[in-house]
Amino acid sequence: MRDLTNLPDLQLALIQTTLTWQDAAANREHFAGLLEQAHGADLVILPEMFTTGFSMSASRLAEPEEGPTYAWLREQAARLEGVITGSIIIEAADGSYRNRLLWARPDGEILHYDKRHLFRMAGEHQHYTAGEQQAVFELKGWRVRPLICYDLRFPVWSRDAHGTDLLFYTANWPAARRDAWNRLLPARAIENLCFVAGINRVGEDGKGHPYSGDSQVLDYLGDSLLQAGEGDGVFRCTLSARNLAAFRERFPAYHDGDDFELKV
Repeated sequence: MRDLTNLPDLQLALIQTTLTWQDAAANREHFAGLLEQAHGADLVILPEMFTTGFSMSASRLAEPEEGPTYAWLREQAARLEGVITGSIIIEAADGSYRNRLLWARPDGEILHYDKRHLFRMAGEHQHYTAGEQQAVFELKGWRVRPLICYDLRFPVWSRDAHGTDLLFYTANWPAARRDAWNRLLPARAIENLCFVAGINRVGEDGKGHPYSGDSQVLDYLGDSLLQAGEGDGVFRCTLSARNLAAFRERFPAYHDGDDFELKV
């Protein structure tokens, strides 16, 4: 494992809020106001499909690459001098529709991760194309790995093969399955020996599905560092690389992990 002892703390801001159904402009305006409370954060995480809600109307709602939300994220990241991330509906250059997480840096560069596991119970696999690659982003020396919602249920895809320091899931996870969300997030932290953040929404979507929030941050033991409950707003948390390094030194279970190869 890398030496993390000299890395700075990482300041997180999770924005858990309601979403206006299928109205990107309204949602961007709403989040712009909430972002005022996120100044000083190194990383601001927004929910899955934060401009529309979890919609299957891909062909009608998709933005092009370098579309209006790209421009908005660049502007907000530069203004906050931190990374802002969350997923939106994108029409990719090849014509496919993607549930794409955008990682907007304050220098204007935007990286991305496409959701791998599409939620078939809502027909997501019929409207979107699955991603084929994991992603690892660097932030102040930290290795940060993004995943999206249903990815949480798949431990092989979530399994750390990259020396991940922070694993996060951005989601539209409905209240009907909140117990699974609250059980799986600690499991991912424990098995990967890393911090885990889960960011969800609240309110009700255009199909009448309620969302209970439960956004949270967990340490490498699966213990809670932040619990947003059903609150609406900006929730902040500080992660210590020094504490993570000390735990990995005391309990280096990664030495005994199984070698495996992902096939996509």
